[in-house]
Amino acid sequence: MRIISGKYKSRRFQLPTHFKARPTTDFARESLFNILNNWLDWETTNVLDLFSGSGSIAFEFVSRGCPYVISVESDTKNHAFIQKIKEKLDAKEMLVVKADVFSFLKTSNQAFDIIFADPPYDWKDLETVLLRVLESNLLRPNGLFILEHSKKDSFTEHPLFKEERKYGNVRFSFFEKKEI
Repeated sequence: MRIISGKYKSRRFQLPTHFKARPTTDFARESLFNILNNWLDWETTNVLDLFSGSGSIAFEFVSRGCPYVISVESDTKNHAFIQKIKEKLDAKEMLVVKADVFSFLKTSNQAFDIIFADPPYDWKDLETVLLRVLESNLLRPNGLFILEHSKKDSFTEHPLFKEERKYGNVRFSFFEKKEI
């Protein structure tokens, strides 16, 4: 795993053998952050990373200057890996939470500018994640929800859909919660 840009640029971390996650490819992650670079002020953006896996997305947000990033991961080994890297980097802006995503969504009372979710591609509840996040008060008005998914899924008909970006088999669907 490599951090692409920011204060931890080019730092590499070896994933443990038999790691139970599919990290977002460097190409897709770099493309995503190039898009976000044109939309965000990193220093004022608070982020929630759901299904954090290796933590690569959360670490990229921290590296670029986000003041507060929560990484939620339920798998014990993945959580321990993310926590270990956080400590190596001394990333005080990051909170690593070991929890089921749906439990976290029910109990959290914080609000975020960006919520990113990368559930397993074969997961059957993508629609549920989308609904739970967008119906909650976790996303600030004008905030972005980014869902990483495979090419077999499409969310273009959702009323809060903004756009989709394609990078090989990786898709990022962007949803915007407009201020009322």
